Amino acid sequence: MIETANLSLRRPEIGDLDAIHAMRSDLEVVRFLGGRALSREEAWHRLTRLVGQWALRGYGMFAVVEKSSGALVGEVGLFDGCRGLSPDFDDAPEAGWILAGAAHGKGYAGEAAAAAHRWFAATHGERRSVCIIAPGNLASFRVAQKLGYKSFGQVEYQNGPVVMLERIPGRSV
Repeated sequence: MIETANLSLRRPEIGDLDAIHAMRSDLEVVRFLGGRALSREEAWHRLTRLVGQWALRGYGMFAVVEKSSGALVGEVGLFDGCRGLSPDFDDAPEAGWILAGAAHGKGYAGEAAAAAHRWFAATHGERRSVCIIAPGNLASFRVAQKLGYKSFGQVEYQNGPVVMLERIPGRSV
């Protein structure tokens, strides 16, 4: 659906299960997402949620494919997390990005997330979006900053603190 210099972003599909399982079983990748590897069954549930977002909302997380290798290297996009954190958070689409360890340090998260945000604005209109990031996840904070996200609070989520950030169209980065 979306092409960038290094990546192709498309809707997730059934053939992505092994790559999602491998990525979400890497403890370095999930250290800020609960720190627990997913079982194959949980990876399947993750994949069905990814597909379901598209069916219910018309948007969701993209499967990120590295053009040079053809490998699925991440999930990036905007979705409805229905987290119950606060009305200020839950009333906006939530951005997210997670990349396989082999894709870290290549700038892919920022490249893919910027493309996903442009696609979302073009198809669903410019609107406020939010994200949450664990306080120690400096790489994600750098991506969020480049996208124009600013902190607006901190809450407890799944037994740990997270920073809530928002991106408001028209606000300078």
